Amino acid sequence: MEHKQNKDPIGSVMVVGGGIVGMQSALDLANSGYYVYLVEKSSAVGGLMSQLDKTFPTNDCAM
Repeated sequence: MEHKQNKDPIGSVMVVGGGIVGMQSALDLANSGYYVYLVEKSSAVGGLMSQLDKTFPTNDCAM
């Protein structure tokens, strides 16, 4: 007897936190076929990265 697995994603996912990791996770899940809810407690996304004025390793301006 052959068991056929469903390879298509079913359902939706909630990602809590709109920082860099949350946004990347939401994008990866959406590209995999899931419907994604991205939840952030503040009015802007970006997490701690949005508070930095320089980024490592190039020391470029983050704003």
